[in-house]
Amino acid sequence: MAHIPTPAPGAEPASYEDALAELERLVSELESGQLPLDRLLQSYQRGAQLLTYCRGRLEVVEQQVKVLEEGQLKPWMQA
Repeated sequence: MAHIPTPAPGAEPASYEDALAELERLVSELESGQLPLDRLLQSYQRGAQLLTYCRGRLEVVEQQVKVLEEGQLKPWMQA
């Protein structure tokens, strides 16, 4: 697996996809159980930031879909 540089703490991701990739990497690191305590806490905090960012982006897209769906506001249908 290629090494992905870790952005500065609190830095906003360039895109939803970048945030998701970083979040997946952090989850793998956390699940490994090999992180020192300080790094574990930093990774958890960064993961929470990324999760908030991803949820926000999804909410924006959901609102756009509601507007674009036949020009009418319709509820979002999740599969």
